[in-house]
Amino acid sequence: MKNIFLILLIGAFFGAKAQVETPASPQTKSILLMNGFAHLGNGKVIENAAIGIKDGKLTLVADARVIKLEQNAYDTVINIQGKHVYPGIIAPNSTLGLVEIDAVRATDDQREAGTYTPHVRSIIAYNTESKITTTVRSNGVLMGQITPRGNYISGTSSIVQFDAWNWEDAVYKEDDGVHLNWYAMFNRWNGKANKNYGERVEELKEFFANAQAYSKENNYEEINLRFEAMRGVFSGEQTLFIHANFVKEITEAIDFGKKFDIKKMVIVGGYDAWRVSDMLKDNNVAVILRRVHELPIHEDDDVYLPYKLPKLLFDAGVLFCLENSGDMETMGTRNLPFYAGTAAAYGIEKEEALKLITLNTAKILGIDSTTGSLESGKDATLFISTGDALDVRTNNVIAAFIQGRLIDVDNHQKKLYRKYSEKYKN
Repeated sequence: MKNIFLILLIGAFFGAKAQVETPASPQTKSILLMNGFAHLGNGKVIENAAIGIKDGKLTLVADARVIKLEQNAYDTVINIQGKHVYPGIIAPNSTLGLVEIDAVRATDDQREAGTYTPHVRSIIAYNTESKITTTVRSNGVLMGQITPRGNYISGTSSIVQFDAWNWEDAVYKEDDGVHLNWYAMFNRWNGKANKNYGERVEELKEFFANAQAYSKENNYEEINLRFEAMRGVFSGEQTLFIHANFVKEITEAIDFGKKFDIKKMVIVGGYDAWRVSDMLKDNNVAVILRRVHELPIHEDDDVYLPYKLPKLLFDAGVLFCLENSGDMETMGTRNLPFYAGTAAAYGIEKEEALKLITLNTAKILGIDSTTGSLESGKDATLFISTGDALDVRTNNVIAAFIQGRLIDVDNHQKKLYRKYSEKYKN
């Protein structure tokens, strides 16, 4: 039997699953979302959209006013007139699921001992039971790149979707890249030059030279786990993510990648990336831009420079996306849509700003063929908001789908709010 829901009843439709934040059941019935504003994530908007979802995929994304639509072909039709539909937001360079409470060491599993640890795989430490994950889903963040921290080479990241029983179910793209923390030129506390900078870079070059030589052979009597983990970087199957912020660090990192013939390289952080935009474009290097809601790094910087960085990179034609690493980063991941909103407030057109947390991120992570935008054939990973999702005042996610599964957008913070709101009503 067909079920046609008015938007006034959508809360009841989703509320049936909002008792406990458990992974959703696979999609079994086709769904048609009608009459909403579809922000496609590729820079376009459809004002009266028809969005069809079947078997976890988007089967229809079109303007309902200009197509012949057979609503009876869908098991469930939902009228979302006046609401906004967005592709699921993707959080790159994240420690979600690795850290629960920063001050409690037993809940912090983001780094391992050692200096060069590319064989450390963050995915096996990923905790799908994290309460923080449900809070970021409530703002439309539905996927993330789970990334280890620390050391010169911190390890290997993986991309997950945020609706799973365990890490095996959560994996979207396993071992997508190796993360290298470029040695800092300056001491973060006193601002003085690090005297060992040149020595550390030479050590890094030696490690890469040995790893590259190792990768050219396949049969070894004794396996070197660290070098084995680097094979994908040299073959081009994995991306080398180099965490660097300043001009000299970025330029030396790019030259370093060229020296070792690294096929895919991305700069993470990139505070000064706008100053070397031509070099980035010439070498096809993308940027995962550091948190924009922060103070400037240099004493003589414009106080608003962090807010303006997205516009500077956008005007320069560099492929980039936004991330949230830093202090209290796990819980702050829910602010990703508002970082894009800040980018829009400082000069980037709103739909282009949306790409910085959706399609651009998917392109940089190598998953844009299946997610990152609302297009037929891609995964049905999306959310519905009653207002502008990039505005902190109007973002109100009422429903979300991950690969067609209707997920619970409730969380423990909302439950506490409802609990104590009732207590103090009288």
